Formats: sequence, structure tokens, C-alpha cells
Amino acid sequence: MKTRSDENGLLRQIGLFSATILVIANMVGTGIFTTSGFILAELGSPKALILCWFFGGIFALCGALCYGELGARFPRAGGEYVFLKESFGKPMGFLTGWISLIVGFSAPIAAASIALATYAFQALSIPAGEPVVLTVFGFTLVSLSPLSLAAIALIVVFSLIHYHSLHVGSRVQNALTLFKIGIIIVFVLAGIFFGNGSMAHFNVTMSTPLSAEKFAVALIFVSFAYSGWNAAAYLGGEIVRPGRNIPLSLILGTFMVICFYLLLNVMFIYALPPAKMSGVLEIGTTSAVFLFGENVSRIFSGAVALGIMSVLSAMILTGPRIYYAMSKDGIFFRIFSRLNADRKTPAASIFLQAVIAVLMVLSASFDTLLIYIGFTLALFAMLTVMGLIRIRRNNSGFEPEYKTFGYPVTPMIFILGNLWIIVFSIKSRPITALFGLGTIVLGIIVYLFFARNHANQEEDSEQKRCQEVLKCDL
Repeated sequence: MKTRSDENGLLRQIGLFSATILVIANMVGTGIFTTSGFILAELGSPKALILCWFFGGIFALCGALCYGELGARFPRAGGEYVFLKESFGKPMGFLTGWISLIVGFSAPIAAASIALATYAFQALSIPAGEPVVLTVFGFTLVSLSPLSLAAIALIVVFSLIHYHSLHVGSRVQNALTLFKIGIIIVFVLAGIFFGNGSMAHFNVTMSTPLSAEKFAVALIFVSFAYSGWNAAAYLGGEIVRPGRNIPLSLILGTFMVICFYLLLNVMFIYALPPAKMSGVLEIGTTSAVFLFGENVSRIFSGAVALGIMSVLSAMILTGPRIYYAMSKDGIFFRIFSRLNADRKTPAASIFLQAVIAVLMVLSASFDTLLIYIGFTLALFAMLTVMGLIRIRRNNSGFEPEYKTFGYPVTPMIFILGNLWIIVFSIKSRPITALFGLGTIVLGIIVYLFFARNHANQEEDSEQKRCQEVLKCDL
């Protein structure tokens, strides 16, 4: 495969297959095996649950169709950072990069590592143990347990793998993801032909009345499970034939995941009575026990753990390209713009992300992380697609290989759907939404600091150039 480098020194080594696998890996993981119980608790109806996953898939597909054009227009490392910088300017680009660092990748990595450790402990019959908790004014500051220590170890190991090289990291990624796809196919087919489920579960409605607010909050959980549909765009500087392969990988990967998610949720409902499903975190293992008996629980937990390992690996691979691109533009610490000389990987950015994810493992609960992630990512994904509309209006004549299918209806569906989620999440979960807004405000402060430093550096450089010119004239 060609290894021609992009303008920033990254090597183009990823083809269409690996890019599509990366999208699937980023999407299928923690969310689908952990959120359906929380969603059913919000909605109170199995049919509403399926509808929620369907609408979430449509939003994700609309987003992938739009991001495909943006990736074809700007095939560089950084994803949303590059797109928003081009459409709304460097301040907005920095802000989405900041959100990606804290919310887009570090927080989901923390959530994935917790879920992976939970399933692994079940598979190996290891007791999770009581955590040692340090609280301040009623808020959990640190929660330390064997489970959290295992989650931290996983983050460290996969960060080291992706530090080693893109070649090794992508091969590990592909193998884990193909295994995960196999798990899903086997689980669905075995459930249909050998499972002890009941179609009557679809007709049971719990006492919780359904409302637009509850449906919107449920979509936050769903949007977390679908997050990752934009993964290939972040590695735009390392994908071969990016004008073709970025949009194709986003669209193919997202469509396949929608099919997987609908099939899995049908199987969860078929396996579990709604009362047994509501509010359950380990929904995959619980449904497998109801379908096949207690003996399968450890086997299935181990399989799911390996499947979640794929999404953990994919996010650790993807995120650092954003912080690298920000640093190259002079609006982040200079150390994060450096590639390892031998391995051509953004080593400092990989380890920065790992440190933040570890801190989140120690300080946040799983369901709080989900709401925090969903609300904030919905906001910036919406702004990115709004940026596509602005770029189209200010078109300089450049025509990319791919243009958004169904434009302008496609971006409007995505924008309105995410706006609905944002409004209702603020109304329903004001404290968690406030943390998201606080992260944004902190990002603005950090940007002003870097922008000022960058301006001072440019002024100093200009003065030195002028002094050198004067010396030459003399």
C-alpha cells in the first residue's frame, strides 16, 4: 500500500477497508452493550426503544453523508477541528478540538474501559470489590477499586500499542473489529434458532408515560452508542485516495452499524422482559443468560469484553490526530505537534489523551459520563454540519469528488435532530448539561491564552526578521 505522506508528515497507509473497519470499530462497542437498559427505563416501551435506535441511526447516517463531503474537501488530520476552522474560523476550530480532547475521546475512552473491565471481571468471575471513594461537598472526587485499576491498565496498554506504529495499531484494530462483527452475527443467529425468548415482550408497556422530553434524553444515550460514525474523517491525512475513501468509509460503516444495532436490540427485547431489562448496564450478558442459560454468561461476557476492546483501541488511535493538528496550527502546546521520529506517530498527543481518560475513570460514574458526552458532542456535530452549509454558500469553485446526498434536506435533518436533543437534555439534565457548558467556557479561556501567546510569538518573529533585514541593508 502507498505510504506517501501528507503535508504534515503523516503517512497515507489506510485504505478503504481499514477506514471502514475503523468507523465500525469506533461505533460498535460500549454503547450498544450498555445503554439499552437505560433507554428502556426512560421510554417505558420496547417498541419506542426500537424506534429510538432507528431515529438515532438516521441522524448518524445524515451526519456521515455530510461529513463525507467535508472529508473530501479537507482531507487532513483533525476531523471536526479542520472542518470548523475552515467554516467558522480558528477559534471555533480550537473549541471543537478542545471538546474532542475532553468529551469526544477521553470521556468515551474512560467509559469504554470501565465497561470492558466490568465484562472481563464477569467472564473471569473476579469480584469488583467495594471502591474507596473520596467525596467533596457530596461530589465524587476519586473512586478507586480493582475495576477502575483494570480500566486504567487497559488505557495504558492500548495507548502504547498505538504509540508503537500506525501499521501495528491498524492491524490490531482490524482483527478486533472483525471478531466483534462475528460476535454480533453469532449472537443474533443463535438467539433466533436456539434462544429461549418471547415475542410477547414487544407488547409489554411499563408504567412510565412516554413524552418528547424522555425520547430526546433517550436519544442522548443512542447518540453516544452511534458516536464514532465520523471516525475516518479524523485520519484524513493518513487515508489513501481521501476524496473517495473518506466519504465511502463513513457511509458504509454507518449503514452497517445501523443494521447491527437494530438486530441486537430486537434480540435484547426478545430475550428479556422489559422489567428485567430496564436500567440494566450489562445488557448483553443479561440477555444472553435469559436466552441460553447461566452457563453461557461467562463465555458471552468474555466475548463482549473483546468486542469492546475494539472500540477502546479505535478511539485511542483516532483522537490524538486532532490535538496534533491543533498544535501544528499554533493554538495548543507545541510539544503535541511532534511526531515520534522513528514511528511517525503523535506520541505526546496519545499520552495526553491517556492521562485525561485515566483521571475520568477515577472520578466519574458511567451513566453521568454518557449524558455529558452525548449533550456536548451533539452541539458540536450540529455546528460542523452548519459549517458545511456555510462552506457551500461561500464556494470558491472547488468541486470535491463526493457531495452530500440529499442536500439540503440531509443536513437539515441532522441539525434539527441534534437541536432537539440539546434543548431537551438541558431541560431534563441541567446539572450535567451545565458541566458540558462549563467545559466549553473553559475551552474559550484556554483558546484566548494560546491565541495571545501565538500572536506574541509571531510578533517576536516579525521583529527578528525586520532586524535581520536591517543588518543586511547596512
